[in-house]
Amino acid sequence: MKTLRLQLRFLLPLAVALVGAAYIALPLLDQVTLRWFSRDLNSRGALMVNAMSDAVAEALLDPRGERLSTLLDRAVQDERLFAIAACDAQGRLLHATHAFPDGLSCARSLSIANRQDPRLKLAGGAVHVGVHNIMRPAPDLPAEPWGNPASGPATFDAASAAPAQDAAAAAQGPAIVGRLVLLHDMSFIEKRSQDTRRYLVGFIAILGFVIALITVSVAQLSWRGWVKGARAIMRGEGLVSPLLPPPELAPFVDELRNSLRDLEDEYRRMQGPALEWTGERLRNLLQTQLRGDQVIVVSNREPYIHEQGPEGIVVRRPASGLVTAVEPVMRACSGTWIAHGSGSADREAVDRHDRVAVPPGVEDYQLRRIWLTPEEEQGYYYGFANEGLWPLCHVAHVRPVFRESDWEAYQRVNQRFADAVVAEARSEDPVVLVQDYHFALLPAMIRAQLPQATVLTFWHIPWPNPESFGICPWHKEILQGLLGSTILGFHTRFHCRNFMETVDRSLEARIEAEYSTIRFQDKETLVESYPISIEWPEPATVAAWPSVAQCRQQVIDRLGLPQDLCLAVGVDRFDYTKGILERLNAVERLLEKAPEWIGRFVFVQVAAPTRASLDEYRSFQEHVERVAERINTRFGRPGYRPVHLLAQHHEPDAVNELFRAADIGVVTSLHDGMNLVCKEFVAARDDQQGVLVLSRFAGAAREMTEALIVNPYHVEETADALLRAATMPPAEQRERMVSLRSTVREFNVFRWAARMLADAGRWRLRARVEARVRRLGSG
Repeated sequence: MKTLRLQLRFLLPLAVALVGAAYIALPLLDQVTLRWFSRDLNSRGALMVNAMSDAVAEALLDPRGERLSTLLDRAVQDERLFAIAACDAQGRLLHATHAFPDGLSCARSLSIANRQDPRLKLAGGAVHVGVHNIMRPAPDLPAEPWGNPASGPATFDAASAAPAQDAAAAAQGPAIVGRLVLLHDMSFIEKRSQDTRRYLVGFIAILGFVIALITVSVAQLSWRGWVKGARAIMRGEGLVSPLLPPPELAPFVDELRNSLRDLEDEYRRMQGPALEWTGERLRNLLQTQLRGDQVIVVSNREPYIHEQGPEGIVVRRPASGLVTAVEPVMRACSGTWIAHGSGSADREAVDRHDRVAVPPGVEDYQLRRIWLTPEEEQGYYYGFANEGLWPLCHVAHVRPVFRESDWEAYQRVNQRFADAVVAEARSEDPVVLVQDYHFALLPAMIRAQLPQATVLTFWHIPWPNPESFGICPWHKEILQGLLGSTILGFHTRFHCRNFMETVDRSLEARIEAEYSTIRFQDKETLVESYPISIEWPEPATVAAWPSVAQCRQQVIDRLGLPQDLCLAVGVDRFDYTKGILERLNAVERLLEKAPEWIGRFVFVQVAAPTRASLDEYRSFQEHVERVAERINTRFGRPGYRPVHLLAQHHEPDAVNELFRAADIGVVTSLHDGMNLVCKEFVAARDDQQGVLVLSRFAGAAREMTEALIVNPYHVEETADALLRAATMPPAEQRERMVSLRSTVREFNVFRWAARMLADAGRWRLRARVEARVRRLGSG
């Protein structure tokens, strides 16, 4: 009933509006009705005069006028006639009935009759004035017309009323011997108009009521669907979840979603650092939710490499997105990092337990190094991991290669790292973070020796569809190894779904998609997405950076670039999945389409050599170098090269300098789990300028929607995006960059780690409670 009352409150004004519209339309209706009746009265008067014409013409010959008086008095008895008057051909009033107005002359009557609205207002009401000719074929009578209604209004002038004899003209046809002035009573028209008003208002009122009734009925029938849809919107379905909103509410959902996004952006900008995850906040989380439990990280690549240089041992950080993401977490956790020691001076830097405190001079955590023989490294790392799993998961048009010997080396090395984890563990239930595809077997191996350990495995690269992963001859063993994890993390929900579908097709496991869990051999694994990120630079760090202008000038001077240029920068490892070749083709196409940028557009590509012992990587690097040389030969000028290919390792400070100097950051991965280079570019732009061109095949594209998202396989589209970035106004650059920086700042690496560790804390608490319950039950 309440809903019905609300609907009636809405529909009652609608009915009132319809009635009001009827009243507004009444004046127009009256005018139309008056015109119709005027035409009818003129036609009726003409018929009446035609019937009386002979009698009136003969009565006009009566000098006493008695016959004319009798004839007119008899005619005025018609209920529609108010009065009649007879005029001669010269416009003189001969006779009028008693109701004929005293001041109305023949000439004035004719003037009124010729109007569009031939009404005359009298004391008793309005009358319709009509003037009609009396014709007689009498050539001997004078005929001087004093007006012709058929030819328009006529005026009567007494001074010109002298008869003009024209016997020849009179003999040719009938002549006007006089005119009758008919005054029609219009009271019946007003009565009919009133009736029409009442009928019209009543009809529209009934129509409005019927429309309101139908609307209420339809609303009542669909109200449940609307209420259900509104409740779904309030729960966030269709706004933040992938569920589609009800069709009838889709426009409202789109508008509400846009408004919420604007409010969220504004709120995030206003809150700023208050919402930031920092190393200190992560340490507090470890103390509260994990009670200070030991954290062990396992990865192939070490965060710091000791190498022998000309002046002794030097320490450098490798170009790795994994190291960029995980190293700040370890500084916050003060745990142990287990990795392969690959530096030429690594053995000299460790103690007798193969440990070294890092970072140098700060010593926040311990780095434990594992030594591999060249044969093991070739089979485990270069062979199975990078010739097999890497191309298999990236679907990057390179055939994966699987050898039995590589698989055996992969198993041995994974077991070696599992033994190191057990050796480093100070308790039976450490928190172990296993990183990437090099250690797919490691979670189950750790679980076998430390059943109470919490194993968090993060897969840094994409997970392919089940058909693609089924190419691997040992895909079941890899899945079994990964399901030894307590939590298995991917960058995106899409990769999570691919993994769960792969397990569903390959193993006998219980999958609960609603809770994102897989139970295999009485062990449960949570499969969740954790988009990885970078450490947001501290204010003190940013304050120590050279200004953007200084960085730009240093890059220009070092590379010999023109002063007035648009500088685009790409920073990657020399890998075929990074789309380096595709972006070079886009630069070439840009200079073809917009030759005015020749001499002003420069692209600098930093490509750190990697896996040079593999044929695919060597041939890829050679191909890129040939394409770069071709572009420089084609578009180069004295003192100008459009492409600068820097195939060497760059330290973080040098990369940051390039990012701050650039106008455009280019990331065109063909397939990538996340790609942190784009986030590093955004973090470097504290001037809120610069444009990010980002591949839609990088996981970061799902978060960084304010970038110019491109398909790197489409050369034309990427070239157009580069041109748009080069010509983008500073105001638009600022708007996009502010939003991008807000996203990267809030969703930083500490938040990524905090989500995984918080889930691990809840999982560990549940496991402990279940263990106590079992002990109580058995007791």
